[in-house]
Amino acid sequence: MERIVILTGAGISAESGLGTFRDKDGLWTRYDLNEVATPEGFARNPRLVHDFYNARRANALDASPNAAHEALARLERERAGELLIVTQNVDDLHERAGSRNVLHMHGALAGALCAACDHRWPAPRAMDPDAPCPACAAPRTRPDIVWFGEIPYHMDQIAEALWQADLFVSIGTSGEVYPAAGFVQEAQAAGAETLEINLEPSRVPGLFDRVIAGPATDTVPNWVAEMLA
Repeated sequence: MERIVILTGAGISAESGLGTFRDKDGLWTRYDLNEVATPEGFARNPRLVHDFYNARRANALDASPNAAHEALARLERERAGELLIVTQNVDDLHERAGSRNVLHMHGALAGALCAACDHRWPAPRAMDPDAPCPACAAPRTRPDIVWFGEIPYHMDQIAEALWQADLFVSIGTSGEVYPAAGFVQEAQAAGAETLEINLEPSRVPGLFDRVIAGPATDTVPNWVAEMLA
C-alpha cells in the first residue's frame, strides 16, 4: 500500500487570491515580520498583530478552494493507500475542498490560543486583543499561528510519515524555510521518490527526482489524473 506525503505552501493557495510570502510582491515585502509574526512583536503591539491576522482571516474565509486543492482531495478519495497533506498554509482550503488527512504545521487562522494558559478554541472572524480567554479569563488571546522563533506543530507525526513515505511531493513552496525545507532530504533518506510541483523549480537543482513547473491549478490536476490513470 503506497504512502504519499504532500507538503503544500503558499503557492497552492495563491490562485485562490491568498498572498504568497517570499516573491517580489509577497507579504513579507509589505510587512515587517518582526512586528506581526513574532512573539516579541505581539508583546509590543498586540492590536497591530490582531489587525494583520484579522485581515488575513477575512481574506481566507472569503476565498474558495481552487482546482489544485480539489485535485488533492480527489487523489485522497479515489487512490488506494495512505495520503497525508502537511501544509505550511494557515487557511482551511484543503479541508473545504474535501481533504481529510491534513496537518497544519504553522497553525491555522481558524484557531485562537491563550498566551497565558494555552487553551485553544475556534477563532471568530475578527479577534480582539482585549477579549478574555474563555478558560482562564486572561486578556491574552492570540491567533493559533506558529510565529518565527516558535516550534512548528506535529513535528513528530510528520517525521514518522516522512520515514514511511513511498512518495514525497512538494507543491507551491519556496523550499527555503526550515524545518519544511529539509523534508525532501528526510524522505529521500528513507528511500522515497521525490517530486516538486511549483511555479518555478527550486533554487537547488537536482534536489528532487522529478520537477513539474507551472501554475498549481494546471499542474496539480494533471499530475493527479496521471496518478489515477
